[in-house]
Amino acid sequence: MDFQSLLRRIDLHDRRTLYIALTAPIVAYTGVRLMSTLLSPRNNHFTKIFASPRQALQLLSAQDLDDLPYPPTALPGARDVDTPYGNVRVYEWGPEDGRRVLLVHGISTPCIALAGVAKLLVERGCRVMLFDLFGRGYSDAPDPALYPQNIQLFTTQILLVLASSKLAWTGEGNRFTLVGYSLGGGISAAFTSNYPDLVESLVLVAPSGLLRPSHITASSKLMYGNLLPQFLVNYYVAGRLRGAPSSKVGSGNPEATSAADAAEAEAPSSHPAHAANSAASMFPDKPETSPAHAVAWQVDAHPGFLAAFISSIKHAPISGEHGRWRRIGSRQAARRASADPEAVSGLKEGKVLVLLGEQDSVIVADEVGEDATEALGKENVEVVRLEGGHDLPIVNAKGCVDAIAAFCGLGNS
Repeated sequence: MDFQSLLRRIDLHDRRTLYIALTAPIVAYTGVRLMSTLLSPRNNHFTKIFASPRQALQLLSAQDLDDLPYPPTALPGARDVDTPYGNVRVYEWGPEDGRRVLLVHGISTPCIALAGVAKLLVERGCRVMLFDLFGRGYSDAPDPALYPQNIQLFTTQILLVLASSKLAWTGEGNRFTLVGYSLGGGISAAFTSNYPDLVESLVLVAPSGLLRPSHITASSKLMYGNLLPQFLVNYYVAGRLRGAPSSKVGSGNPEATSAADAAEAEAPSSHPAHAANSAASMFPDKPETSPAHAVAWQVDAHPGFLAAFISSIKHAPISGEHGRWRRIGSRQAARRASADPEAVSGLKEGKVLVLLGEQDSVIVADEVGEDATEALGKENVEVVRLEGGHDLPIVNAKGCVDAIAAFCGLGNS
């Protein structure tokens, strides 16, 4: 008996029951999909923002503020910029007619890591601008689940920061020098590869972007590969960033093996982003303003810092950026070969300046010097090695600025 014959033998009430039985799963599935779409964070106009410690500062005394690892008045020219992704802390000062220099900091320490370099650049007549990346210092963090910490987000933040200035940093022939440190170097190189008409000179200090795969261990891939529960990842990373020895973080029973202990046993202790932060003071008269203190403070004081840090390890330009670097080198080669170099987008000096620390165990000078030369082309890069570790712009700010001045033709201080 076919389906139509069966229907003719069923009375109206039974037919209705049959139709409901046949269509109910379809209706239920459609309803679930509709509700999930409407309730999805991607359709929620009120994106979750993790607020920086900025508002909490109102409860502190002037002395307490000054004693913070990152005092809110650490640098001149502070402003808070409202954006769709949360507030961004920006500092800008120096001669208004000076060479414009934008500085981009690394993965963990906020922009005060570049305070020494910025101050020396101002003494040489530059107009400098620094800002805290999303989730660092006094910048809010948009929920990384919705806005991963990738080059798209960082590029958007740079453009928002530039647009917030009362001076013209872009448009009508305006260009600026871009100085990127550590992760900021990877961000700056990627930005330059996409916006060659905006960047006049590119300086990369101990940059990420070309980190060799051998430095990213199997345990690193486990930790950041979405295989472990997020609370375990947070637990381990927070302990690392606070500087707590892994053997002292976890169960009080030394013979007990907790889930957290197991996670730490598989954790990437050698991952470059987990290297011990420098104890060198970022302000000579304030010993408590070291990167180590500032990072530990962010772990406890900034609700979005940990998520932003972890998201950066997963999505930021730390390794595998050879294609973008080659694009920069190719433009320089084309500019040099052109009968009218000014008609070809490229860097003013015709090269990228790469500054490396001789004692850097995170961005190894031998490796990065070789890889940068290969990616950019020998004629398109100038590699300078200076005394210092990965905290190069902190412990040797003068050496960095002297090299930048010689490369860019800045005046003497």
